Amino acid sequence: MIAVADAYANAVTFAFGDSPELKDELLALVLAGRKTATCGALRDFGDHEPVPEVGRRDVVLDGQGRRAAVIETVSVEFRRFDEVDAAFAAAEGEGDLSYDYWRQAHEAYFARNGGFSPDMILVCERFRLVETLDRNDTKRVNS
Repeated sequence: MIAVADAYANAVTFAFGDSPELKDELLALVLAGRKTATCGALRDFGDHEPVPEVGRRDVVLDGQGRRAAVIETVSVEFRRFDEVDAAFAAAEGEGDLSYDYWRQAHEAYFARNGGFSPDMILVCERFRLVETLDRNDTKRVNS
């Protein structure tokens, strides 16, 4: 048997969301092509999850910590929360795609994950789906 190198062995791994259910829900939107953007509070990036870089390919985990997809960053912008526009909100693919839904869901998310402020700096990333991985064939990753 010939061993095949894991092309994503050194990739950044992360999951969208903060619960297994939300991770699976947001991953499903990526896999369906509806979610092509995401954002995170700049304060939350660091050694475990570096700030996205254009051209970098990252592995997205599902709610069980399994490698599920590979995305490639196509743009990164730093914006205040209150400067995010409706087009970016819609590209996040959540809810009814409206800015109001995005604002309410993200205010709640940031509030429960370190605090919310309208002037907080967000890392706004647009990405493309590169590959869907076989979750039954990939190892579990601690996220």
